[in-house]
Amino acid sequence: MSPERVIVVGAGIVGLAAAFELRRRGVRVAVIDPEPGSGATHAAAGMLAPVSEVQYGQEALLPLMVAAAGEYGPFLTDVAAATDLPTGYRREPTLVVAVDPADARTLADLTDHQVEAGLTLNRLTTREARRLEPGLSPRLSAAVEIAGDHQVDPRQLALALIDALTQNQPLGMPGGHDAGPAQFVPHEATGLLTRDGRVAGVRLDTGTQLEADAVVLANGTGAAHLEGLPDGLDLRLRPVHGDILRLAVPDHLLAPGEAHLLTRTVRGLVGGRPVYLVPREDRTLVLGATSREDGVAGVRVDGVHQLLHDARALVPAIGECEIREMTARARPGTPDDLPYLGATGLPGLFVSTGHFRHGVLLAPLAARLLAELITHEQDPARDHSLDHDHLAATDPLRHSGGPNEGQTR
Repeated sequence: MSPERVIVVGAGIVGLAAAFELRRRGVRVAVIDPEPGSGATHAAAGMLAPVSEVQYGQEALLPLMVAAAGEYGPFLTDVAAATDLPTGYRREPTLVVAVDPADARTLADLTDHQVEAGLTLNRLTTREARRLEPGLSPRLSAAVEIAGDHQVDPRQLALALIDALTQNQPLGMPGGHDAGPAQFVPHEATGLLTRDGRVAGVRLDTGTQLEADAVVLANGTGAAHLEGLPDGLDLRLRPVHGDILRLAVPDHLLAPGEAHLLTRTVRGLVGGRPVYLVPREDRTLVLGATSREDGVAGVRVDGVHQLLHDARALVPAIGECEIREMTARARPGTPDDLPYLGATGLPGLFVSTGHFRHGVLLAPLAARLLAELITHEQDPARDHSLDHDHLAATDPLRHSGGPNEGQTR
């Protein structure tokens, strides 16, 4: 039986997408977060990159990434039907470039691996790459174009989802019903309520409680620290921090008729280090990405220095841009870099966290699969070739070391 009311803890892209999919299925939704969209979503570059982010040893993640990329079109169509706000989605191909010969060899090895995995890309000469993006350095050693890797602006998408969730208009699937606008609760969830061997809601930092038929934990690393989690549920989440810069492109860097310094996402290897530049509609560039597990929550000087040095090796004119923003956020990682997605063994308690660097890409797919688990209702308009049998690798209990009997601690 489908629950009437579900609480989603966490209002980043992952939680907002889950709430959106649940509301489309006629579920009354409450979203708990003191500052929606202010965590990793606020810093994320929003690259939808199932090809260029493929890494060695992550074969179990690849089907999820490919399916997630295909999920974005239908998902954004549904969001656009529910709000007039832009989602920040852009379909320009991604360029991946290498600076020195050693970087070129690394890129060649990686692209061979991607082709062997059945992915599609187009090797370019550096002259062809600079024809597409004249701002690129003339000293590059290799280039690849990936037509299927796109981008979305997570800040804009979060605002669009919040607006869609709070609009007093139906979001239901064809033939379904609507349960009304979502409730946003601007507080922290501190623990779970249980009753008769199943989840019954959450406790808030105000000392009050909110009841529901089911709870979704989508609050990043915070999911592991809630009181009342089932005994044996070991969510091994770790914060992986990243430094992000936002740069404004001045007028004098643009030739007549040019709207931006770059027209598409450019990813690069510089001395073996990854770096990316993502253009936004407001003529800014998102520059990343460092990845560190040093426990430092703020922006590190050496991270900023590294990003600017490497970005200038790709696009020399970066040195004349204005730094508008420096941000650091923590992404939730797991021991195997696969998300925790699914049921927990405690009836009514579900998890969607640990998406690491792929949170924005995986969010619509995770939301749809989770909504199907909770409501037992499929959207006939979505692609179901990736069924729940493929999700064994994301089992929230896989690191728990034993069966979860639904007891609480």
